[in-house]
Amino acid sequence: MAGPGYDDVAAGTVLELKQYHLTRRDLVRYAGASGDFNVIHWNERLAKSVGLPDVIAHGMLTMALAGRFLADWAGDPGAVTEFGVRFSSPVVVPDDDKGALVEISGVVTGKLEDRQVTVDITARSADTKVLTRAHAVVRLAAVPAQGATP
Repeated sequence: MAGPGYDDVAAGTVLELKQYHLTRRDLVRYAGASGDFNVIHWNERLAKSVGLPDVIAHGMLTMALAGRFLADWAGDPGAVTEFGVRFSSPVVVPDDDKGALVEISGVVTGKLEDRQVTVDITARSADTKVLTRAHAVVRLAAVPAQGATP
């Protein structure tokens, strides 16, 4: 997927909302890839014993979804040059076939030199904001790739 060109976006450009589904299987796969086997990410009984409503997604997995959102929009994972978030609420992942839904959107907040733009990201799950202070700097192509929509 090709992203927009630098000249095709302005402050206020809205990035289309995307939905990502997380299941317990995704949590197990992420634990294996990251080495983070904390029990709150896979054991419902222990997660509840420490005051959580259920098993929760890894915070870094939630952040990775936002990074994927940006990379997909830009058309290049290497285009994300800066990225930071604060974790405000956990993504609760029930033990069912649906799992949790994470919705991510964004807005271009400014244009910088060297074809870079600043983007504020909003990530929500179960009507709760799960990331705050989610900001990124993304380097865009000089012109959009053939067929790209800003």
